Order: sequence, then C-alpha cells, then structure tokens
Amino acid sequence: MQVKQVSVFLENKSGRLAEVTRILGSNNVDINALSIADTTEFGILRLIVDNPDLAVKVLRDNNFSVDITEVIAICVDNKPGGLSAVLNYLEDNNVSIEYMYSYIGNAGDGKAIIIIRVEETQNVISLLNKNGIDILSK
Repeated sequence: MQVKQVSVFLENKSGRLAEVTRILGSNNVDINALSIADTTEFGILRLIVDNPDLAVKVLRDNNFSVDITEVIAICVDNKPGGLSAVLNYLEDNNVSIEYMYSYIGNAGDGKAIIIIRVEETQNVISLLNKNGIDILSK
C-alpha cells in the first residue's frame, strides 16, 4: 500500500523549518519521519505525518507550497545486509529509486522501516509483495 508523504518547498532561510514544525505541532499533526534535500536557495522537506490531509491544509493556509506524494514504506531486517538484500532485489528487477530515508516507527522486533520513492509505485508494490517483503500502510 502507498503512504502519503507531505512535501514542502522551503526557502533556505533561518526559521522556516521551525515555522513548519510549529504550525504542525499547534494543529496536533505528529511528524513520524522527515528528510530535507536542499540547495543554497531552497529545500524540499519531506514528511510522513499522522494526518497528511490536515498537514497540507494548515501549511497551505500559512502560505507554504505543499504537495502530496505517494511513497512506499517497507520493513527490512535491522541487521547488517538487511537493506542491501531489498535493494539488490529491486536492482535485479530494474527498479530505480528516486530517493529514500528511514522512518521511526513500530516495525516490530528486529525490523527497520525505509521510505522509498519510485516511478511506478503500484508495480513495485506488487513486485515487493511477490518476494514477501513487508510493506506498511498508514
């Protein structure tokens, strides 16, 4: 299943990240994972939150440029080579990963959660399911 990721375009200036977290916190939106990719001029803040629709609304209401992106949350064994095994499987099946980051959550004992963005999300989900790789939903 796909997970909704909130993507926020941020000017690269002091206080912008703090403002986003303040707005989300004051609206009871819990941040579970985040990643920032930046340049000297701007950045893209990617968030996994407990209520993505509310997050988008309150950030747009505060004049932020926000979008929803579908990503995949996968469970991997939290041991040396656990991530490599999944990435090798994706490589063997010609799946290109646009970006990835980890997620702090309750994946279960001995598991880690990785967020990946790929081009053909549904096809990759089917591929992962066929190989028995755990995919998380909301």
